[in-house]
Amino acid sequence: MTYVYAESTAVLGPLATYAEPHAYDLCSQHAESLTVPRGWEVLRLAMPTTPQEPGPDDLLALANAVREAASATTETPARQSHAQMEPPAGTEGTRRGHLRILREPS
Repeated sequence: MTYVYAESTAVLGPLATYAEPHAYDLCSQHAESLTVPRGWEVLRLAMPTTPQEPGPDDLLALANAVREAASATTETPARQSHAQMEPPAGTEGTRRGHLRILREPS
């Protein structure tokens, strides 16, 4: 979902491919029950009928996550420093469950 205050419009479409300040990923239940303020318009874009195939970037991100998890098994989470829990430099944001956390641009 993205929204534009100036146009009083909310747009529901496919999941975001990158972090953007006014974009939110919604599960299907919340997307179907979305309501907007009085006077706003909701545009519902056609959703793909089949899931998108993973690309090379997705596979690389998965491999990096597995390597990171394997190297972190020697330390318990309570002993990790705050810097170790931060996403790597250069990433636009990180996901926590169904929420996306955006970082300030450098």
